Amino acid sequence: MFDPATYTESFEREHGCTEVEWLGQLPGACEPHALRVGHAQAWVSLDGGTLQLDWQVLPPRRIALIQLPLMRVRYHFDGVETPARQRFMKHFDLFMQKGGG
Repeated sequence: MFDPATYTESFEREHGCTEVEWLGQLPGACEPHALRVGHAQAWVSLDGGTLQLDWQVLPPRRIALIQLPLMRVRYHFDGVETPARQRFMKHFDLFMQKGGG
């Protein structure tokens, strides 16, 4: 999870999930905001602005005999003020977080 200070207008992350898992979690992570999904893209209406998500499925990450799914996601906020970005991303990150200790 990122430090909220890094929730800039644009940033990229790698996510350890398949595209099917990502698409399954995306609606809940974006609630209660309107979400529109296209091919490898999504748009979220936020506080008078928009978050555009673009993703690319990457080759799996290999660690010894283990193979982990991997995606690169680009986040771009347009017209969303810093406090609203931070609120949204805090919820988004908590929702997308996988179990573990």
